[in-house]
Order: sequence, then structure tokens, then C-alpha cells
Amino acid sequence: MRSIFLGLAALAVTTGQGALAADLAAPVPAYVAPVQPLSIVSEFRIGGSVQDPFSPESGSGNVVAEVLLAKPTLTPDPFWNQFIPRPTVGGSYNTAGRTSYAYLGATWTFDITDRIFVEGFFGASFHNGITGRFIPPGFNALGCSPLFREAASIGFRLTEHWSVLATVEHQSNAGLCVANRGLTNFGGKIAYTF
Repeated sequence: MRSIFLGLAALAVTTGQGALAADLAAPVPAYVAPVQPLSIVSEFRIGGSVQDPFSPESGSGNVVAEVLLAKPTLTPDPFWNQFIPRPTVGGSYNTAGRTSYAYLGATWTFDITDRIFVEGFFGASFHNGITGRFIPPGFNALGCSPLFREAASIGFRLTEHWSVLATVEHQSNAGLCVANRGLTNFGGKIAYTF
């Protein structure tokens, strides 16, 4: 009985050593970075803007925040990936009690160099501004809500994660409502990319 036990133990040890040697000789697969970011959030931005300096709402400022989500899909070609927009939500709070708004839409980012990029945004904004025929002093005639919102930015990447942007944005109803003065703001943001 003792010899059978010792024989089984020797067999187990030699089999285990063979398996261990085979495991050590097997090639280790190389790490491949994920194609998509691990988070649904791609980028967070915060900044400020001046409220339409050529309108009745001039002389006031805004605090702006924006979240860009990850691209819904990617292609193997980095060039064509630039044409896939990132879903975007944001908001602008006017510190003087003039028109504030929230917006959603899509942002397209195009690299000029490894550090400089330009962006375009198109979507809709929902505001608390004046929509009727009678406009009190100090407010723009916006006609209705929601409005179309377009924005353009030029940005500079400070590091892999941090960048700064200069932005101009315009909102209007494209003549679909009673009044269409619109709102054009100029500002800047600092961004953190995840």
C-alpha cells in the first residue's frame, strides 16, 4: 500500500512539473489598448463666456459646463474617426439673470496637429429667455424655445489629459418663430479628457 501511495505521489509531482514547465514556455499575449475609452464620458469642460456683446444682453457673463460622451463607434482608420461626432450635453448660467440655457447635440473634433484642433457643434438649446412679441429692456428677442445651437472652437492640448479652447456659439430659431434676434456668446473653456 505504501509503495502505491509513493508511486502516485511521484507521478503527481512529475506531471505537475511538466505542466509548470509547459506553462512557463507558453508565450504571453501582448497587451492591446481598448479601442473605446473605459468610461462612457469622454471629456468634461468648464469655463465662461460673455453674453452677446452686441445685443441688449451685453454686459453680463456666463458660467459654462459641458460633458462630451464617448463616440458611439470607431473605425480602424483614425482619419475617418474624426468624422464620428461625440454626443454632447451642456449648460450656461447667466450671472446677471439674463438668458441661461441647457443644450444637447453632437461635437466633431478635427486635429490640425498633435496639439492643435478645431471643433464644430450642432444641436438644440432650451432657454429661459424671452419668447413673446414684447421684449423687456435688457433682453434679446428669442422667439421660441428650443433654439438651434451652433458652436465653433479652436483648442490647444496642454498635456494628454488637459486642453484649453476658445469658443464662439450662436443660437437662433432660424426664422421659424415670431422674433429671431438670437444669442451669440464668446468664451473659453478648460477641458479634461478621460
